Amino acid sequence: MKIHRIFTVVPAALAMSLALNDVNLAKDAPKIVNRNFSPDPLVFNGNSGGSVKSNCGNIPATPSQVIQVPESLPYLRITVESKGQPTLLIDGPGGRFCVLADSYSGGKAELTGYWPAGEYSFYVGDSSQGNYSYTLSISQKPSK
Repeated sequence: MKIHRIFTVVPAALAMSLALNDVNLAKDAPKIVNRNFSPDPLVFNGNSGGSVKSNCGNIPATPSQVIQVPESLPYLRITVESKGQPTLLIDGPGGRFCVLADSYSGGKAELTGYWPAGEYSFYVGDSSQGNYSYTLSISQKPSK
């Protein structure tokens, strides 16, 4: 009788373990951003906002996008556009930075400059209570 219980418990535990591993494998791997990447710009779409209230607006609990910069880049421009009031929280090797949309950048949240090598997590939020479709662009070209 005890042997029978072991054989019914082991397959169930194994199935649960495999299911949890499949969930972990299903997460998107970080996008590699090398020098002179193509196409330029890289474009990602999603929905802004989230359930986490922060100094950087309402952001999602998990990153909207993760990138890996294998070697330091002298210039990179990150831009978020949406119909709302987009914010961008960047968590990377240099710390956490909040970028808010402003009139200078035409209502976009934009950050330019030198990017040290490392992994960066982007949280696309919104200053309002809403959720809006957004476009996140990564480019090595200056804005026009």
